[in-house]
Amino acid sequence: MSTKLAKIAIKAKQNPKTVFTSLYHLLNEELLLLCHQELEAGKATGVDEVTKAEYEENLKENISALVEKLKTHSYRPQPVRRIYIPKGKGKGKGKVRPLGIPAYEDKLVQLGLKKILEPIYEAIFLDISYGFRPGLSCHDALKKLNIVIEKQKISYVVDADIKGFFDNVNHEWLMKFIGVNIADPNIKRLIVRFLKAGIIEDGELTATEQGTPQGAIISPLLANIYLHYVLDLWFMGIIGKHYRINGEAEIVRYADDYVCCFQYKRAAEIFFHVLKKRLAKFGLALAEDKSKIIEFGRFAASNSRRLGRGKPETFDFLGFTHYCSTSRKGRFRVKRRTMKKKINAKIVEFTRWIKLRRNMLTTNEIVDKVKSKLRGHYQYYGITDNSKSIDNFRQAIIRILFKWLNRRSQRKSFIWEKFKKYIIDKHIPKARICVNIYG
Repeated sequence: MSTKLAKIAIKAKQNPKTVFTSLYHLLNEELLLLCHQELEAGKATGVDEVTKAEYEENLKENISALVEKLKTHSYRPQPVRRIYIPKGKGKGKGKVRPLGIPAYEDKLVQLGLKKILEPIYEAIFLDISYGFRPGLSCHDALKKLNIVIEKQKISYVVDADIKGFFDNVNHEWLMKFIGVNIADPNIKRLIVRFLKAGIIEDGELTATEQGTPQGAIISPLLANIYLHYVLDLWFMGIIGKHYRINGEAEIVRYADDYVCCFQYKRAAEIFFHVLKKRLAKFGLALAEDKSKIIEFGRFAASNSRRLGRGKPETFDFLGFTHYCSTSRKGRFRVKRRTMKKKINAKIVEFTRWIKLRRNMLTTNEIVDKVKSKLRGHYQYYGITDNSKSIDNFRQAIIRILFKWLNRRSQRKSFIWEKFKKYIIDKHIPKARICVNIYG
């Protein structure tokens, strides 16, 4: 199977304009067994209430039956089960966000589809797109953005947010975009069935006339296909010719989160104006309250001081607030710190977790979990210049840990001085930088 998928990748790389007419047969037992092996165990179940372990009890029979349904076109994706999880505190306090959980066999088929389609689109996608692509990460996008702003003649940033992108993808346009390279009618029919599968919430079925399936393995790829045509190609190829945007202009995108950088204010203003029209054509809209043009670059600080405006404005991207600063030698630098909203949400999440688990786990088990959570936080947020933010987060977690360990009984388990020694003895990891933005 890996050989067949590799051949698809080679063909697509040799000619990105290749139209693939026969792919559906690749959704066979070999591929779906591989997909089963890769899916994580212990995940929440969809409307089928089938876990990986349960599906595995009669694995060969189940896979054979699934392949037969695919061959006879009797396979129908089940509706996605919708649940809600808390957002956090601040503006999000008391609010929830929806999550979708597909049925187990739907996860298998979607992963198979992804394995077939991804090599084709990897040959097509531009190198300004980083989200949910093999071998690329959020840190790669942040590094690219850092290079763009520090090394190029960038003075303005358009920080534009698409309102509810995943919920508003137009199915007709998406299928037109897919049709550029995929002409296999069976693959296209299967994608449409996933798009139209619907949502189950509190026992009620809601049709899905737009948007990508919530929680679906295939959704990030479909989103990238959509924005490749709606945004990436348009920005890189058409906008400069049609709208006479002068000077340097760059875009860095991670899924539906993107930043556009310009040398001149007029260019940024033109782009911001035509962007609204461009998105509207494809059923999308800007979140006006989250979208803005800011002066940002090597001259932003001096211009702000000259005009009496204080510090230059900042913008958020991939969980970090980006701000203008300087190196020790006085050279312009882009620096970043963890967004306050992200810190607050993680603190709320941790507080909720320890309140729930403090009487179910031993003290040592709780501390081991805390160590793991902190390491995970450092792995992502421990980026150049962000030491203060991650250390503040660590201190907040330790204070919450101290509070709730002492609430496990009427007698306090610790006094603060004893607890500080306990933290050292247990090797609770100190804040550390894991990602070099210049590496």
